[in-house]
Amino acid sequence: MPDALSVFETARPRLTGLAYRLLGSWAEAEDVVQDAWLTWSTAAQPDPAAAGIVNPDAYLTTMVTRRALTALDSARVRREQYVGPWLPEPVDTRADPALGAERAEALDLATLLLLERLTGPERAAVVLREAFAYDYAALAEVLGTSEAAARQLVSRGRRALEGHRRQRVDDTDRARLLGAFVAAAQGGDLAALEAVLVPDAVAISDGGGLASAARRPVHGADNVARFVLGVLEKFGQGVRSIPVEANGAVAFLAVTDGPEGVEPVALWSLDIGSGGVRAVHIVRTPLKLARFTADALTPINLSQNGPLPGRL
Repeated sequence: MPDALSVFETARPRLTGLAYRLLGSWAEAEDVVQDAWLTWSTAAQPDPAAAGIVNPDAYLTTMVTRRALTALDSARVRREQYVGPWLPEPVDTRADPALGAERAEALDLATLLLLERLTGPERAAVVLREAFAYDYAALAEVLGTSEAAARQLVSRGRRALEGHRRQRVDDTDRARLLGAFVAAAQGGDLAALEAVLVPDAVAISDGGGLASAARRPVHGADNVARFVLGVLEKFGQGVRSIPVEANGAVAFLAVTDGPEGVEPVALWSLDIGSGGVRAVHIVRTPLKLARFTADALTPINLSQNGPLPGRL
């Protein structure tokens, strides 16, 4: 029978992925999982079976979910005082492949941001149902409620997201729209950039008060196109762009060559729907870029998208 440590370490990647989807912060997710370990290391000794824990996965999922919901309440209080718009912390899914090992729902930055619309229990219900394929009986057990109430939480969460979720776009169209955006931005072509954006596109910049960023979201295709080109004109000197994998999708990491080596200064990601680019998300808060290590700076293959941008 596996001991408490080996059971927990086997489950740790999945638990961290769950907590991350609930919190939108990898650092906070790791704290939640570590706190769960401290309780588990006592409760599950000498081994889970001997300690009377029949289903370790369910036990650990329940612990982490409930701790994450408590942490989410505190995080939302802090975010009310956040300087400028808040965006989820991006993660390098090449460095953390286990994060995407479960179903991909509720992983990309646009979806994580959208989940902020939900109450904590609704968010947990939707994430466990859609990303981890929990049935309603298991969901009710984790959330400490009835099966009927669990169904209601999922239903309310989905209704709250209705109309905001993008229609799925196939890989060919995604590559085409991504390439068109990059080419227009690189060439400074305002008309072409506006054409690839949906009419109600939005640009959101997260500087957290620690890096220069717009203090309010920018709305409308024309305004977003002008904003993007303005940012590239103002901050593009001495910056080069590396295509990376963030949250399971292509993103662009803007870096400079500093005295201590390559330094990430921004991460650009696009929310691409069937009609075009719906949102441009720019993360500039230094702590949120810290997970993009040297391994992440090895460019991914974007040959299908044409030449890479020099300043995006």
